This record gives sequence, structure tokens and C-alpha cells, in this order.
Amino acid sequence: MNKRQFLGAAAAAGAFPLAGQAASLPAGPALLTVTGAIAHANRGPFDPVLDQMMHKHGVGFRKAYAFDDAALRALPAVTIRPTLEYDNKPHQLRGPLLLDVLAQAGAIHGDRTAGGETMLVLRAVDGYNVDLPVAQARERRFIVATHVDGKPMPLGGLGPLWAVYDADRVPEMAAQPLAQRFAACPWALYHVEVIDRRA
Repeated sequence: MNKRQFLGAAAAAGAFPLAGQAASLPAGPALLTVTGAIAHANRGPFDPVLDQMMHKHGVGFRKAYAFDDAALRALPAVTIRPTLEYDNKPHQLRGPLLLDVLAQAGAIHGDRTAGGETMLVLRAVDGYNVDLPVAQARERRFIVATHVDGKPMPLGGLGPLWAVYDADRVPEMAAQPLAQRFAACPWALYHVEVIDRRA
């Protein structure tokens, strides 16, 4: 097989990035993977052997955009201070807006279209997932929190990432009992699927 045949076969097999993809994954380990209706990608398709957690959670994709810690920190950060259900106290949470993360991946995130609305599936490492309309993510200013009270959130706690908003600043949610305010906020977030219902 000559070099041209080898490169063609390798590209067809997914060994090289597809056209339009960035050249490589982030330098650090991927903490968050965005899939679905995205225009940009920096990793190859789903691998049922190497993507074991996704495989167990029934996730599959042809292209994805992966974020490491540095990529998330490079985005403008927002600070919120919601009262948390775990100790009934306000805590400082910091990280980029969820919609800024999606924009980095080239996600399609119009609110409402003739065929419906763009939805997000937020998935945590334990398999907990939430269907979140993009309109709600925008209205409530969801962030992908990387820090709590000035410290990085560890795996085994609420982190390393938490999709969360300041429920104290959303009147209809602030009126709810604390235990009901964060059902749409999976901690230990690792995957976001963007579903464009215009198709």
C-alpha cells in the first residue's frame, strides 16, 4: 500500500480528524465532552472500547468537542452565590457560562424554531441526566462551575464540573424548598448533548 492509499484508508477508519476538526485534543485530560448539533470538533468519533463510561450510559457520536481544565478556564468566568441544599448556606461558585462553552463547540442553540426548541442533555458521571431547554439555560444563566469557594471542585465531591445556576436569583425557584431547586443541575458533569429539534 502506498502512502496515499494508507492515508486515505486511515482517514476513512477515523484515525485522523475529519475535515473541519481542530488538529488534536486539548493537552490535558478531557473533563467535558460536547456532542450533537455542533459545528466544531477536536476529537474523533465515539470509541466503544476507550469511551467506556459513555458506552455504559448509551452515548454515541460521530464528532465531539472535548474541553480540558485549561480550555474551560480560558473562557470568561462568572461568579454566582446560591444557597445550597446540602448545608443551607450560600457558596461561591465560579466558571464559564454554559452557553459560552456551547458556543466554543459551535453548537446550534437557537431557542425556538418552527420545529421545536434546542435541547441540552446534561449527563453526570453516575448516569444522572437532565433535559434542559437552551432558553432556560440562557434565562437562568447556567454556568459550568469549576470552583467552589475559591477552590477547584474535586471528583468525589461536586466536581470537577457542575452545571448550576443561582437559584436564589430566580424568583420561581427561590420560592421552592431548597431540595427542589437544583434538580436540573447535575454535579460531576462530563457530557452535554445538543439536540436541534429543527431537523
